[in-house]
Amino acid sequence: MYSTCIHCRKPLGANEAIEALPIGRRLAFDARRGRLWVVCRRCERWNLTPFDERWEAIEQSERAFRETRVRVSTDNIGLARLADGTELVRIGEPQRPEFAAWRYGDQFGRRRVKAIATGVGVTAAAGLIVSGAVVSGVGLAALAPLIHVANLVGIVSAAGMAQKPVDHPSGGRFIPIGNPRIIPSDRAAGWAIDIGYTAHYHGPDPTVRNGGYWAMMRRQEGKNELGRVQLHGTDAVPLLRRLLPLVNLGGARRNVITDGVSLIEQAGGPERFGRWAAGMRLEWAAKSTFGDTGDLTAIPAAARLAFEMAINEDAEREALEGELGALERAWAEAEGIATIADALLLPDAVTEQLDRLKKP
Repeated sequence: MYSTCIHCRKPLGANEAIEALPIGRRLAFDARRGRLWVVCRRCERWNLTPFDERWEAIEQSERAFRETRVRVSTDNIGLARLADGTELVRIGEPQRPEFAAWRYGDQFGRRRVKAIATGVGVTAAAGLIVSGAVVSGVGLAALAPLIHVANLVGIVSAAGMAQKPVDHPSGGRFIPIGNPRIIPSDRAAGWAIDIGYTAHYHGPDPTVRNGGYWAMMRRQEGKNELGRVQLHGTDAVPLLRRLLPLVNLGGARRNVITDGVSLIEQAGGPERFGRWAAGMRLEWAAKSTFGDTGDLTAIPAAARLAFEMAINEDAEREALEGELGALERAWAEAEGIATIADALLLPDAVTEQLDRLKKP
């Protein structure tokens, strides 16, 4: 099991209560579905544990949860705090809104509190500056450039978190710039993310430079190369997992989270949300008072949250489907070995008789 959060790269902490999984201060588990997460206490995002390290830890978590007297629970979800301070979240059979409230409530809520605190701090600092300027006889017009620079510093610092090289499926890497836009796609996924890029790096295949997506809207400006790139369906997920937390940096209230869950249900599930959202971009744009059509920073707040939730849950679904495939292959291999082993123990006469009985 990894010891750092796959989302924010911060340490997940440790516990002494669950011997099979001594990593994490908050563990969430679903014994019926065989799922176990370590919840990062820094960013509140859920890290799905590796399949082969899961089962014993789930059993120990279930036992520890039942033995703990201090716990709160509904019919579907429970929370218990163990003696060493480790928190266990036990998942039963919740409906999607209830599960989303538990899984994303802390995450989006903490972002909202941080955004409010930051806003209050900035407002207070600005008030002190303005008050001091007035006392000193400095006009407000003289402070405008300073305020503008402060805003730019905030924008650039937030954008810098996202401006790291991103791999492209057809080869090479690029640095995204600007706001991502969701657009319809003629490929199987039905949706894509369109975003500006700069400073791309070509892969070893020389055809990548002259063909494929690199040829689209490319132009040279000095030493930097600017253009736009489209990532279709699941190819866009790594980029969105990085950008959507920035788009949703202000967090949200519980009712907005609930509205986001309703949009996911309206779309038909997390795996269909991207296609559905691409079809809604014109309707959202008609109601928006700012931003470009399809710009993820300009679509409704509930839709932005829903997109982040859908990306996370769909990525887990694909991981679980991969686990099922591995289980099927393991089962087929074990079944083949068992068949050979059984045959080795049977006399030839019995095997011949069985073959005769199987014939029509």
